[in-house]
Amino acid sequence: MIHLTDDTIVALSTPTGSGAIGVIRLSGNKAFEIAAQLMPNAKLLAAKSHSANFGKLYSPKGELLDEVVATIFKGPRSYTSQDIVEISCHGSAFIIKQILDACLELGARLAQPGEFTMRAYLNGKLDLAQAEAVADLIAAESAGAHALALDQLRGGVSERIAELREKLIDVASLLELELDFGEEDVEFADRTQLNDLLTSSIKMIEELVNSFSLGNAIKEGISTVLAGRPNAGKSTLLNTLLDDDRAIVSDIAGTTRDTIEELLIINGLTFRLIDTAGIRDAADTIEALGVQRSLEKIETGAIVLYLIDITETNPKEAAADILKLNLQKQKLLVLLNKIDQANSLQIDQFKSLENTYTTIHLSAQSKDDIARLKQHLIKTIEGADALHKRTIITNQRHVDALRRTLVALETARNGLAMQLPSDLVALDLRAALNSLGEITGAITADDLLGSIFGRFCIGK
Repeated sequence: MIHLTDDTIVALSTPTGSGAIGVIRLSGNKAFEIAAQLMPNAKLLAAKSHSANFGKLYSPKGELLDEVVATIFKGPRSYTSQDIVEISCHGSAFIIKQILDACLELGARLAQPGEFTMRAYLNGKLDLAQAEAVADLIAAESAGAHALALDQLRGGVSERIAELREKLIDVASLLELELDFGEEDVEFADRTQLNDLLTSSIKMIEELVNSFSLGNAIKEGISTVLAGRPNAGKSTLLNTLLDDDRAIVSDIAGTTRDTIEELLIINGLTFRLIDTAGIRDAADTIEALGVQRSLEKIETGAIVLYLIDITETNPKEAAADILKLNLQKQKLLVLLNKIDQANSLQIDQFKSLENTYTTIHLSAQSKDDIARLKQHLIKTIEGADALHKRTIITNQRHVDALRRTLVALETARNGLAMQLPSDLVALDLRAALNSLGEITGAITADDLLGSIFGRFCIGK
């Protein structure tokens, strides 16, 4: 990753390939000069900031390349805090390449992945957590993921981290001040207040760490496994949920030999539906592999929809099947399927199962029953109704840093209880501050920046 911040970079900021419009972005000390040479009649050097300027764009050799609109952003009132020009041209791959080559010939260089956003971070327009939110916002595929990324971009995570860091810095500075008066045995930091601060800080960090399971599920999609015996109706249910014939449906047991994954968005939340092979003693090697994959998907799933064909299976068999799944943290919904084909006696015999598990009576083919199932799926996601009311962690790097912070704070609190010397407690507080600082970029290393921004698309 190149960290020069005063040279001029250029990149295509719209997706590659032919389209109606392509946007080429220049940022740096020669951005206006380069654009002005390409558009000599547009008078860009005299243009006002945040203005759109139409004109003909020529190559350095004077060849007409296109008619474009150049939007001017004068630093520091720009995304990177530098001078920026965004050239909107026709979306021909040939035209875009010609314009990029012209910019390079006049002194620009191709931007590295994420370099525009990295410059925004290095120039103080964004902190590191906000910069990462830019990538999340681009990748968001549901309203829930969009809301979380937008909250982080606006500083939701950063504000809470900064507030806590400020309090801990104040206390840490008092403890370290005591070291200068070690022989006089004075205390500048009130131990009772410090213990209260550590306790409240630990509680806050724990809440943020615990929010990651929800945040990551919303960001990546909630893994929802459709499981059950062969012909329980899993593939039919998948097709009905998606309103599409995605999976082959057959009366022949064992039709599904491998997993099928599709996305379903309900009320802004993305569920990754995984249709699995029917679980039974396999008839051949291929089916055995399918059954093994089904069990593996169940182990890693967040939600398991276990379908039971109540016309073919009795409650005792169903209960035994569920116990064999050895579910741990997964949320389980037992779906008593094919009620449209069952008699009242077959339905009533499952009341004992309903007392043990959350169950839903349905027909996998009925859209009315599917609406009820979707409501139950939303209810299984604890906290999903409060996305706009609290800070939720979605980034693995952030939660790792928070866990290290938690360990350091708990060690500091234990040190207080044991009446350890101030320098030892201060050392633990400093470790906590360092871990917190990694989240927003108050403390960074070049290799960390390279890792983060290297995952961005080139035009951002």
